[in-house]
Amino acid sequence: MKIPDDAIIPTEKVTRYLLVSKVRNDKSKYLAQAGFIQKNPEALLEAIRSLTKAVEAAQDRVSEYGIFHRVEGDLIGVNGVNVSVITVWLQRKADGKFQFITLVPGKE
Repeated sequence: MKIPDDAIIPTEKVTRYLLVSKVRNDKSKYLAQAGFIQKNPEALLEAIRSLTKAVEAAQDRVSEYGIFHRVEGDLIGVNGVNVSVITVWLQRKADGKFQFITLVPGKE
């Protein structure tokens, strides 16, 4: 199964979480290796969408909120460097829509 094109990716998840340096669970340094920085959040959004078009999603687990899915693969970096990631998506129980939850570094 593919994540649908209309899946929700909250802009704030990218601009206020993934691309922001943190003391714990920092993802910004990893993403910066591929050229994804705070000045170009749209590039990361586009790379995430491209990944979901290219790679099948695998069902992960079910919770009270819905069904979680994983999409694993490489984000194509804006600087020519690709980074391996696992993206997590929720198919919401309430309305069936897909929503981006998070991204973690993948296995190199």
